[in-house]
Amino acid sequence: MKIVIKFGGTSVGNTERIENVARIIKENSTENQLIIVTSALGETTDYLIEIIEKAPKGDNCDEILVNLEKYHNETIENSIKNDHVKNDVKERTQKMFDALKKSVEGIITLKQATPKSNDQILSYGERLAAPILAAKLEDMGLNSIALTGGDAGIITDDKFGEATPLIKLTKHRLQNNLDSKIEKGIIPVITGFIGKTQEEEITTIGRGGSDYTATLLGACLNVDEIWIMTDVDGLLSADPRILENTKVITNLSYEEATEMAVMGAKSMHPRALEPAKEANIPVRIKNSFNKKSDGTLINDTVIVNEKEIAKAVTRINGIAMINVTGMNMAGNPGIAGQIFSILGRNEINIIMISQSISESNITFLINKSKLTKALSVLEIGLLNKEIVKEIKFEDEVSVVSIVGAGMKGTHGVASRLFNAISKKEINIKMIAQGSSELNLSFVVNESDSIEAIKSLHDEFIKK
Repeated sequence: MKIVIKFGGTSVGNTERIENVARIIKENSTENQLIIVTSALGETTDYLIEIIEKAPKGDNCDEILVNLEKYHNETIENSIKNDHVKNDVKERTQKMFDALKKSVEGIITLKQATPKSNDQILSYGERLAAPILAAKLEDMGLNSIALTGGDAGIITDDKFGEATPLIKLTKHRLQNNLDSKIEKGIIPVITGFIGKTQEEEITTIGRGGSDYTATLLGACLNVDEIWIMTDVDGLLSADPRILENTKVITNLSYEEATEMAVMGAKSMHPRALEPAKEANIPVRIKNSFNKKSDGTLINDTVIVNEKEIAKAVTRINGIAMINVTGMNMAGNPGIAGQIFSILGRNEINIIMISQSISESNITFLINKSKLTKALSVLEIGLLNKEIVKEIKFEDEVSVVSIVGAGMKGTHGVASRLFNAISKKEINIKMIAQGSSELNLSFVVNESDSIEAIKSLHDEFIKK
């Protein structure tokens, strides 16, 4: 088979883990053609984000840079035995660290950063990781090459920080650059998360975009499967940090997995499934550290267990709820459109929405980090028009959801949910269900969200 395998930061977090990843690749390379996608090593991206936050203030970042360089050099020294291979990758990474230091010094001196410069800084995590992993494979006798996403062929627009690949051009470039290498048995190790514009400027696809990189590569290169390797046994029925009795979901449809990703489930990026779904390529979520686990298989098959109509309970924190009210809103066309337009122009995304039948109030959820800006632009845009009378907000709320194809057409799901929640004396502030019936979501106080998850998991997820 031809397989894309993506390894997350925890999978390549230290020498021992890199050796584990290399063994996985070697074991699967004997009978398969592989394309590898890697995230930055361990917590490297977090340190680069810290640099981005400190440098524009003129703060010294030397300690962070020294620690990052030491961490990567020690990883190289401990992971690679062949001196020739070791010296080559040391020289390559040293050049990148020299360039990174100059970029950081420039930002500190100017006390100014741009989305383009931020992308440049953030890209170093993956750009440092790929040559180290490729060198480890070479050290084990495999033929490998490290490439940035852009050099591999991922061409994006110039929306730095949240770039979107130009699909047709990317597919053409990827096939031209990689097909012949793969046919010759070369294993490309490609940076996740980053691409480049047609003008050769480095861009990032957004944090978590390594999943998207993997599925994009899979779709463009017509692979048989895509594996997302992480530190858990697959997609779980709930967050294991909240519940001890979670279980691995063995099968999910693309639609169910997308709902889970959007609603905050770990191990998958919300955008990631789109290319795989369009190309109908199965995606497996597997554990880098547990070969015995089959993980979660995501494909176009919908499997419904009559005894388990929901497959997962998820939550999203860091949410704010805004309520716009006014008696004159009733029967007044275009109010919702005005609200959405104001927020859209200011790049504030609405996560969930509910409107009363009286039309006198509209409630919606946004990311809490955007709350101050949202209140400001809504007050300026609406309160002076004598239609909207009041704008209220709550900023300590969570969205809790149950997800599963078994809910579709099943009577009594909402009543079971309300009954389970009411037994815990938890107040539901808002509720919404899409026409797909794959997801039933509601809002509670953040302090009640863990208890809500536990009660719904007991109600809907069979042991």
